[in-house]
Amino acid sequence: MTRRQHLFGFALDALTMDETVMRCLDAVRRGERIEIGMVNAAKLVNMRRDPRLAEAVGGCDLVLADGQAVVWAGRVLGVRLPERVAGIDLFMRLLAAAESAAVPVYLLGAEQHVLEMMLDRVCERFPALRVAGSRNGYFEDADQEAIADAIADSGAHLLFLGMTSPKKEIFTAGYGKRTGAHVVHGVGGSFDILAGITKRAPLVWQRMGLEWFYRTLQEPRRLGRRYLTTNAAFLLMTVRELIHRTPSAGSANRSH
Repeated sequence: MTRRQHLFGFALDALTMDETVMRCLDAVRRGERIEIGMVNAAKLVNMRRDPRLAEAVGGCDLVLADGQAVVWAGRVLGVRLPERVAGIDLFMRLLAAAESAAVPVYLLGAEQHVLEMMLDRVCERFPALRVAGSRNGYFEDADQEAIADAIADSGAHLLFLGMTSPKKEIFTAGYGKRTGAHVVHGVGGSFDILAGITKRAPLVWQRMGLEWFYRTLQEPRRLGRRYLTTNAAFLLMTVRELIHRTPSAGSANRSH
């Protein structure tokens, strides 16, 4: 049974990576559906500002801590999240599992040339993987229904969305069921990383929670201000929540 915790008013599933992979594979075996939502510091900030994004993520069957800062904030606030379940790591684990079990997958997202490069890398790494279909992530809202139907026709059981927020969450909320996929996982910029377009931070940076800074160094103009703003907002959210949860000395004395 999923262990749900609440952080900043949002429900998160306190699962390890291994437990998450098992849940996904069980869903495929049983013919059930799981929509996965991933949250990091920036997304939690944006969920506070964007009710549509908050509703889309909140409607997912599993909501996991993709960012190390989320795990740390949970510890500070007394919310137990066992570990970070990074979206790209879950993506790779599920691709490996799909290859072993002959489970067909569909890959939706990125620019066409990036998608093709990523597919080449995936085929090299997982030569027996059944790729039921793929499509770039540049389409109008009016195309979503037709895309969902194409995914359903492909027979894919695992659907990976390499798109940015809130586009992938909104697509999942509106059309995830229509795709017929048993597991729908939004993997954000993972397609770019697999394609070799962007580099992932070294493991030591990931463990220190500095993956965002590594990405900023690669794209300072595009990401610098965004990360600075959202990280400051997340820190403020955490401090405010800590103050709200900590009883004042006066109220503690009055209770005796």
